[in-house]
Amino acid sequence: MPFDARIYKIIVLAAISFIISSIIFFTAIPDLFELKAYDLFSRHLNPVKTSDDIIIITVDQRSIDAMSKDGITWPWPRQLYVPLIEYLAEADAVFMDIFFTEPSSYGRQDDQIFAESLKKASNVYMPLFLTNKKQGIKDEDLLFIKRLAVKDKITAALSFSSAITPVDILKSSIAGSGNVTIPPDKDGVYRKIPLVFQCREFTIPHFILSYLIDKAKVNVKHGSLYREDNRIPLLDEKLMLRYYRQDNPFQTFSAAEIIQSYLDSNAFRQPSVKKEYFRGKKVLIGLTAAGLYDLKPTSVSSISTGVLIHATTLDNIANNNFIRPLNDLFVILFMLCISLFISYSVLKNYSLYTNLAVFLVSLSVTIAIPAIVFRQGFYMNIVAPQLSLIISFILAAVYSYAVEGKERRFIKKTFLQYMDKNIVEYILRNPGLIKPGGQRRRVTVFFADIAGFTSMAEKMSAENTARILHAVLNSLTEVIIRNQGVIDKYIGDSIMAFWGAPIDTGKDEIYACYAAVQCMESLKEINRKFREDGLPEIAIRIGIHSGEAIVGNLGSDRLFDYTVVGDTVNIASRLESANKLFKTHIIVSAEVAQRTDNLFVMRELGLTEVKGKTVPVRVFELVAEKEKVGHDKM
Repeated sequence: MPFDARIYKIIVLAAISFIISSIIFFTAIPDLFELKAYDLFSRHLNPVKTSDDIIIITVDQRSIDAMSKDGITWPWPRQLYVPLIEYLAEADAVFMDIFFTEPSSYGRQDDQIFAESLKKASNVYMPLFLTNKKQGIKDEDLLFIKRLAVKDKITAALSFSSAITPVDILKSSIAGSGNVTIPPDKDGVYRKIPLVFQCREFTIPHFILSYLIDKAKVNVKHGSLYREDNRIPLLDEKLMLRYYRQDNPFQTFSAAEIIQSYLDSNAFRQPSVKKEYFRGKKVLIGLTAAGLYDLKPTSVSSISTGVLIHATTLDNIANNNFIRPLNDLFVILFMLCISLFISYSVLKNYSLYTNLAVFLVSLSVTIAIPAIVFRQGFYMNIVAPQLSLIISFILAAVYSYAVEGKERRFIKKTFLQYMDKNIVEYILRNPGLIKPGGQRRRVTVFFADIAGFTSMAEKMSAENTARILHAVLNSLTEVIIRNQGVIDKYIGDSIMAFWGAPIDTGKDEIYACYAAVQCMESLKEINRKFREDGLPEIAIRIGIHSGEAIVGNLGSDRLFDYTVVGDTVNIASRLESANKLFKTHIIVSAEVAQRTDNLFVMRELGLTEVKGKTVPVRVFELVAEKEKVGHDKM
């Protein structure tokens, strides 16, 4: 295939595979695979170390059991949370991920005591629950929502029509509130969360975001959320959570342990956890006891809790620990590069094993690059590059096998009849070497002829004549091909071969001389078999000459051969005939002898006139390889 034709086919195949990959990329087909790939990356590439300024306190089974021993059953009276609130008074913020949307079953005084402790601490945030249930909003709830709503205009990912808020007595006692209605991804896993929500005409912040806005750690500019001067990276108006990959990433205490520490501290006993430990830290309180467990699978765990998701959200924003989604343009360009590379590789390499190796290496690269950027805190689509790789490889492989493969197999089968397989493979990898019409090249031309074959044939049967001719030409052909030569043609009992095209080895004359010497050696074995079969022995004459000639696919439109023509061919033919005059077996020209690196024993024969040449040609008899002559003398 000409070079420009190959480039054209590569571009067309790459374009087709790229278009197909892009269409699939922008549909929902690979979404589920992408989510699972994201989970895999999160479990193995997310960081391990966490910040020590975020603490989780769990209402776990240990806490439930401890209170039960004192006759306090679940749900606890709200004044039981007072020791927690007081002990965490020096914390920067306390997030109670527990709903208090109904009056206490222990009476109004229970709520009153709880509200007073919240007001005194002034650092407690409680959740509200946005909903689309058809229900009205009380005036108190509407005022509460209006108070905590984000004042600046910003696009919300989700809209709701109503809200369930903390009981009225607690509304004025807490530092703030925010929504915890967080829908998972389509497979039920919590990977991304909205930070703002629309409820009627109000923009409600996420539970954690309300605190960050209050503390001026996050603000709204130009319709987007900013942490200091850096825009918070969102994907589809949602924050991609960067979970830590260990099981317990945050320092965690049992609620019972903190309550007991409060009691010990008041009784002047040494507490297991000192009150000062929480100074300036952010504390989240959530439910983890059996039956209360808020099960929420995440990208790093199939069983997790809502309070862990909130803690991760807080950590990601407060500590600038984001997963930043890259623009789809990077993915598109990566897919285009893959399509071009795979199309080029498959059409250039004809070996199945080579192409499979290229595919596997490319597959590793398409996984490694997203993995590397993911490890650095950037997210690019994981599945799309592999999708592009697979489609490109299949299309290129099918085309190569169905169209070019058939053509290559035909060419290979044809050329193997008169070329070494390594030369054929090289031609198939570089088809531009064989140009229609021919090109001028320096070549070494080789002629071999069976001496006196015409007279011999007159005395033998046609069968024996054909048998002798086949045995000799077959043996000489194998020797020539083994020495990198190209069989040009058979002319009766003669064989013509050449070196220097389509590949210039730089040692063409040496290979030709080796072939000549080895042809003589193979003749000994041929004659031995002929003697055993009662056939006459034969002799061969060889002539070799180097020079310029026209090489290429020469002939007519209907029939052509890859051959050489020119004066160099004529001289080589005449040198083969000159063996009769000099009573020799192999004659080479001076042009050949000068380029054999003194590897052979040569005997100068002098100048001889060649028919059609006005200048005599200096010729030499090629006797043997020097190395073998040396060994014979030892």
